[in-house]
Amino acid sequence: MLEQNYPKFTPEMKATHKILIPNMAPVQFRILAAAMEQQGYQCELLGNCGNQVAELGLKYVHNDTCYPALLVIGQFLDALQSGQYDLDHTALIITQTGGGCRASNYIYLLRKALVKAGFGQIPVLSLNFSGLEKESSMPMTLHFMHQALAAIYYGDLLVTLKAQTAPYELEHGAAARLQEQWLDTICGWVRENRGFSNREIKAAMPKIAADFAAIPVKRVPKVKVGVVGEIYVKYSPLGNNDLEKFLAEQDCEVNIPGLMGFLQYCAYNPSETARLYGGSFLEKHVSGLILGYIAGMEKVMIRVLKENGFHAPLPFSELSKLPDGIIGKGDKMGEGWLLTAEMIELIQSGYENIVCAQPFGCLPNHICGKGMINKLRELYPQANITPIDYDPSATRVNQENRIKLMLAVAWERLPKPDPEESVVSPAEEEAKEPVGV
Repeated sequence: MLEQNYPKFTPEMKATHKILIPNMAPVQFRILAAAMEQQGYQCELLGNCGNQVAELGLKYVHNDTCYPALLVIGQFLDALQSGQYDLDHTALIITQTGGGCRASNYIYLLRKALVKAGFGQIPVLSLNFSGLEKESSMPMTLHFMHQALAAIYYGDLLVTLKAQTAPYELEHGAAARLQEQWLDTICGWVRENRGFSNREIKAAMPKIAADFAAIPVKRVPKVKVGVVGEIYVKYSPLGNNDLEKFLAEQDCEVNIPGLMGFLQYCAYNPSETARLYGGSFLEKHVSGLILGYIAGMEKVMIRVLKENGFHAPLPFSELSKLPDGIIGKGDKMGEGWLLTAEMIELIQSGYENIVCAQPFGCLPNHICGKGMINKLRELYPQANITPIDYDPSATRVNQENRIKLMLAVAWERLPKPDPEESVVSPAEEEAKEPVGV
């Protein structure tokens, strides 16, 4: 076996190196970066975008590789070439799921690209829960795992609340400003080593939801659009050409299922594998233990959303039953059966207009996303789904025009608003009441 001579990220580098983080899920990853800082790491969440990112990826990664790999590696290389960092004291971090998806191998492609681009001295840190890259991986202490889970809980809640408030707000930008305020507050808590225990999260979530519910809104019928797909292009503005912003500009309400669902899906699959193919007692029941732990916080988030008048996602225990009889649970490469389940949930929840975002050539997404569209249309005639390929050769104009065609159908189906029946928030009603009478 060849000796692996790539630079390792050693414990001593915590004090000397700045770690650059790709911007897959900007809200959740911002809190995750704060958790890493609390652990003693120096971090920066990257925000560099533009055509040069994909071009750099294409230059140093084979074009048959997944589009997310091109973008993540291109974004790292673009940052390193910017002159903003001390290259002898800079490191990179990348996630690995450990499954059959090619994403688990991005780290090797990244190291190869770094050498070719002249940055061979830069170490790459792996963030994974699968025991990969033992010599150069982020230590998965119980303390850090609590913080990482909190980043997902808080991040999903903030994304959901902003998405359901911003399209109806009377003061433009109010929801975005409130999200930013809460992000600053939560990141401050985490850096101070607080705010991430179950007790603290349960106390904070109702306050967060109540703050968003207090924003004055006027709820009139709008086209509701769900976004599903491969995890990177589903969440990353770089990966999906600012899809969420584009849909907001088209006066839509956007629903992007949370990162917690993907985490639960990853936790669910090992026991399903053991059930299908055989395994030990522990392998067959370990998923239940993890999912049971997460379910407690999931219930809190669902409750606070409903109590404050917002749409709440289904619990994972119910979501996992939706694709039964439609797609097998053994289909778990990439996003697997979860992609189909999320589309079904969106359709049943009134978000029947769906963008299925997928990297061109991503086989799991073509099977579980695009491949299931006709079946879902048979079961749900109101489903208005359009698959969108994201790839260096796909133009943004073409992607947005295809989405506009889907939206044209959605607007035709939308009930016309009755000005006398438009709903306003309690805060707006209170503002109308005469003062001092």
